[in-house]
Amino acid sequence: MKSLESHLIQYALYHRDNRNIRTHLLGVPLIVLSVILLTFIPLFVISGIQVMLSDLLITAASLYYVYLSPRLGVIMLCMLVLGNLLAMQLYMQFIHTTTPVSIFYFSGLGVFLFGWVVQFIGHYYEGKKPAFVDDLIGLLIGPLFVLVEILFKFGFMKGLEQSIVAQAGPYRN
Repeated sequence: MKSLESHLIQYALYHRDNRNIRTHLLGVPLIVLSVILLTFIPLFVISGIQVMLSDLLITAASLYYVYLSPRLGVIMLCMLVLGNLLAMQLYMQFIHTTTPVSIFYFSGLGVFLFGWVVQFIGHYYEGKKPAFVDDLIGLLIGPLFVLVEILFKFGFMKGLEQSIVAQAGPYRN
């Protein structure tokens, strides 16, 4: 299995233009949130606790992230759980009103589509297709890429950033 660094270098090859990276800072979190919203579907109950499809996806993704990097994996888990709590809050508001729950899911679909439009605008500037077109694992690496780009901006993980820049090339404006 590839290392965190290898995945991020591969992903970075498709993301060197700063305008593209900025669109990802908005688009990727919107897509992740929308996937949580769209998968906030009750599956079963264990000991009185309702388990949602989003819970299972968050668990699987978080285990993968922790495998790649325990520290980043825990940060991603926290972010995903916050997204799930937001989804639960929104879902509860819908089921306690006369508004059909389908509006909740249509809203998630709208956020999903908007997030992808933002992504494709960024890739227009980049002049390259999205990374997931060549490797579907890019769909899981995208959120990690956004996290590390934010950490880089705050001066963290400089060694990883230098390695990525050395392998994928410098940032472009």
